[in-house]
Amino acid sequence: MRRLPVYLLIDVSYSMKGAPLNAVQSGVEKLATELRRNPHALETAYLSVLTFADNAKVDVELTELPMFQAPIFETRGLTALGKGLKELSARISQEVRKSTQEQKGDWKPLVFIMTDGAPTDNWKVGLKEFQSIKTGVVVACAAGKGADTTVLKEITPNVVKLATADEDSIGEFFKWVSASVGISSTKVESSGKEADNFGELPPPPKGIDLVKH
Repeated sequence: MRRLPVYLLIDVSYSMKGAPLNAVQSGVEKLATELRRNPHALETAYLSVLTFADNAKVDVELTELPMFQAPIFETRGLTALGKGLKELSARISQEVRKSTQEQKGDWKPLVFIMTDGAPTDNWKVGLKEFQSIKTGVVVACAAGKGADTTVLKEITPNVVKLATADEDSIGEFFKWVSASVGISSTKVESSGKEADNFGELPPPPKGIDLVKH
């Protein structure tokens, strides 16, 4: 079976403490619940969660949807986005099955990145590693006014911005992530083709703005 890997890379630096991180916790839990209602997602979607602060760690390895359990998120330091990208790249390289002469590999992974700040490390080193691996659609979310959209634009052209990093905005973002994964899993199941660009995902809802420049 060809899996559709979905990776969430979440900023858990100290600025996310309180309502923003509570909203992330709720959002990831609801994301899994919603996807389990989609028979196509149940067949194909596998989820992984990574977090970054002053370091990066894998909170949930790539896991089939019925077995997925959201981690308990905790804040722990600065905003080492570069370390997050490096760890993400390593996990994708290790976990995503490549095609062989005998069988096709997994679908290209969907990646969703969320941060509310600017990087505090040498993020371009991590970016170089991330750019060396094959992915499907990559979306970066700038949560609130402190997020650096210029940096995120170097990671992916698909950057969305939340005006505030509050419970409602972050909740809407994860609802949209759920819809995007659902659409992607339905497409691979029904047509054998994957979503290759941002335009094939559902349009972001009101309050989640696409960063144009």
